[in-house]
Amino acid sequence: MTSYALGALIDVESSENTSERLPVAPERAFPRTYSVQEPVELANINTKHNGSSASGNASTPSGTRTPPTPSELEISRPTTPRNEDNSVEAMQSFSSPPMNRFRMLSVCLLNFGNGLNDSAPGALIPYIEKHYDIGYATVSLIFVTNAVGFILAAFFVEALRSRLGRGRTLMISQALIICGYIPIVCTAPFPAIICSFFLLGLGIAINLSLSNVFCANLQNATALLGVMHGSYGLGGTIGPLIATAMVTTGGLIFSRYYFLTLAIAFFNFCFAGWSFWHFEAETGQNLLTTIEQTASRTQNSAGATVQQKNRVKMQIADMTKAFKSKTVILGALFIFAYQGAEVSISGWVISFLIATRHGNPAAVGYVTSGFWGGITLGRFLLSHPAHKIGEKIFVYGVILGAAVFELLVWLVPNVVGDAVAIAIVGLLLGPVYPCATVIFSRAIGRKEQVSSLSVISAFGSSGGAVAPFTTGILAQAAGTFVLHPIAIGLFAVMLVCWFSLPNPRKRTD
Repeated sequence: MTSYALGALIDVESSENTSERLPVAPERAFPRTYSVQEPVELANINTKHNGSSASGNASTPSGTRTPPTPSELEISRPTTPRNEDNSVEAMQSFSSPPMNRFRMLSVCLLNFGNGLNDSAPGALIPYIEKHYDIGYATVSLIFVTNAVGFILAAFFVEALRSRLGRGRTLMISQALIICGYIPIVCTAPFPAIICSFFLLGLGIAINLSLSNVFCANLQNATALLGVMHGSYGLGGTIGPLIATAMVTTGGLIFSRYYFLTLAIAFFNFCFAGWSFWHFEAETGQNLLTTIEQTASRTQNSAGATVQQKNRVKMQIADMTKAFKSKTVILGALFIFAYQGAEVSISGWVISFLIATRHGNPAAVGYVTSGFWGGITLGRFLLSHPAHKIGEKIFVYGVILGAAVFELLVWLVPNVVGDAVAIAIVGLLLGPVYPCATVIFSRAIGRKEQVSSLSVISAFGSSGGAVAPFTTGILAQAAGTFVLHPIAIGLFAVMLVCWFSLPNPRKRTD
């Protein structure tokens, strides 16, 4: 186009009255009211270009983009925590607020005491049998009542926490543990010992579920959960060493070991209550409960009764929702198999080495410490690499490795080789629980986390009673070698449940 023609065009455009061409605002806007059932969409923007969207993802007829299916590495990434109103909530960390440092120490000490408690029966079972003149099947009843306590705790952990706060609830859990230790240190008749393990399971289930929820909602949750459960492994390592030394070298009765766990339970009663006393006030997590309690003080007794019934209904609804969740059911089965394998190995490997490998009881009693030592190292050293690699994929590898080394313990007739292989099994199993807790917490909403993780911990940890009890029954009938096919079978159940877990969607906002 020539400059002359362009100039003529400019003259024509400039000669027009541009004021008449300006857009005029509409005289009246007609608002539209959307019903609750009708979804509101901003605009059905078609992002397709030549049959495909700009990002390469398919679009639905409504114009919304179908979210991509996340890979297993993506689901291992932490999600953005949100409140019930979908507002972003700043995640707490180990040092923010500063009181979290003491709380983290408290949950570690709680799990250290739990480890001392859970690892001791494996080293003490031969001496308990001898003292009470009972067999494998009878002594296995302590695992059954322990499981009943775990299961029962699932039904009221959230009710206690919402009504009393975490500090008081943790104090109740330690009070139950203290009451369980008293008959044991007094060497009461065996039926009383069975009842004591029920109280121990009840108390441990409460503090375990609250500890898991606390650590899972902190920054770098995988590493902190590894430290927390590593403290459990540390107690599990020290417990058999002390117990074996007391009954073999010291010549003491088995029950004297529990003076140590009783003293730690007393300390945790005070320290946990102090560190978590103002937890809800600092974090604002119990704001709704506080408002309800304040309002109930201004109402008459009839209104307060109605409000209490509504609260109970909400708690029952939360528990029912947890039981209907696929993640909760598969998570409970996964932990059931994990705890079953862990406690079966630690509880019966000594009897296997004595009866089948003809090991010296005073020497092989320390093999359990090697197993728990491996768990401790695994939780402290492998939890961080698991987070880098991706918890979902990492768990597959360690479960398969644990099954291979468990097979070596079964087939290699050498006490020293079996002891080393058992320690490696513990090393590989160590990071499984913290990794699983992270995956479960990301797949469950913040509102349902306490009730859901309580169900997973309680019903899952019952595997730590059912599997050892089954092992004891079969060992009395066929021999202690049955420990290994049971453990390997439980590893297979873990793999199936882990594969079947629904993948939590990766947040894009």
